[in-house]
Amino acid sequence: MTEAVPDRKRVPAGAAVMQPQVTSAITDAAFTELAEVGYGKLTMEGIARRAGVSKPTLYRRWPTKEQMVLALVEQVAVAAAEVPDTGSLHGDLRAFLQVTAGGFSHPLAARIIPDLLAEGIRTRAVADALQTVGHSRRAKVEQMLHRGIDRGELPADLDLELALDLCIAPLFWRQLMGGEPNRPDYLDTLTNTLIAAFRG
Repeated sequence: MTEAVPDRKRVPAGAAVMQPQVTSAITDAAFTELAEVGYGKLTMEGIARRAGVSKPTLYRRWPTKEQMVLALVEQVAVAAAEVPDTGSLHGDLRAFLQVTAGGFSHPLAARIIPDLLAEGIRTRAVADALQTVGHSRRAKVEQMLHRGIDRGELPADLDLELALDLCIAPLFWRQLMGGEPNRPDYLDTLTNTLIAAFRG
């Protein structure tokens, strides 16, 4: 009688293994390359060279340049919209504004965001993907506003669509006009101003 051999899941061969450190290197290379050359001149070859990997390594993860860029942008942008529950609307909103302002003023993001918005005018798929990212971010911020309503810090009839617009528009406009959206005094004032506006 032979001893039963435990059933073990086969580990994929090396080519099929998606190593986290490789994906991280590709992500860094993609954003750096995108900031330097823009979406129009971005190539999988350029990203692979900068990341120190082969082109097939990229294509195993993302079939096209478009899918790669939009997947990475969505991953970073949506994660940046996570708002901690600090226990108060003021704390939540201030934390969200600080993270968002830091994202806008990041050296890479400051070059990538305008470029992708411009590309969205020319390329429908990019525009659709950016809208999807925007809706995902808005959904997370809406959760923050609902917490404020549930705590009694905001009126139950708050115009959520307008409030969501106001949570992001001032920071984007300030960055676009060459201001400093991440200055602590500006963020403090903006937080208080928005809460006052929401309360009517």
